[in-house]
Amino acid sequence: MDVALRQLNDQLDLGTQRLLDAARVLPEPDLRAPSLLPGWTRADVLAHLARGADAMRSLLAGARAGQQRPVRTSARDREVSAAQTPKDLVADLAASAMALRTVIRQLPNQAWSFRLEIADAEPFPAATLVTRRLVEVELHHCDLGIGYDAARWPASFAEMPLPEPMHSQRHERLGYQLQSYQPTPARTDRPAAAPGAAQQRALILRSLSGGPGMA
Repeated sequence: MDVALRQLNDQLDLGTQRLLDAARVLPEPDLRAPSLLPGWTRADVLAHLARGADAMRSLLAGARAGQQRPVRTSARDREVSAAQTPKDLVADLAASAMALRTVIRQLPNQAWSFRLEIADAEPFPAATLVTRRLVEVELHHCDLGIGYDAARWPASFAEMPLPEPMHSQRHERLGYQLQSYQPTPARTDRPAAAPGAAQQRALILRSLSGGPGMA
């Protein structure tokens, strides 16, 4: 891994950590709330990032072996992942990110020039995946609508030259309005315990004798 790619990977590590720190404090109601992506909840966005990391890890494993590996992700995969509990979803996101990080750091230098093929896209060097993942992490963090926006991007990312469509995708997030966010407080109210038999008899006797509270 050359110096430029190592620096890019360091940026990815920091961006991923910011995302995980934010995701860990999202309570259940906020995870199920809409994100800034039409039709997607915040849980959908996090699940998409987790499965995206899996797909990139598979592609890089193929580059290491000098082979094309199919990317097996679907909307159904995202839905299943998004339905997890908050704790499990964040653990899934963290594990997928760590697995991708491990493959990136262990990939031989010659594998980074291997040209990958995805769907109808033009073949591209494996090294491009690190940039793609960084863009995904930074933009989808904004899509959560929890206070992270373009103003919080590191200058290294905000000023980074990007090819299309990533350049336009980053530009779209500049149009997001500043999002104020406070996590939904955890409910602490508990229903009052039903009175025991002795208490019930006392209440009945008091009401029959015209005690306090009677009209």
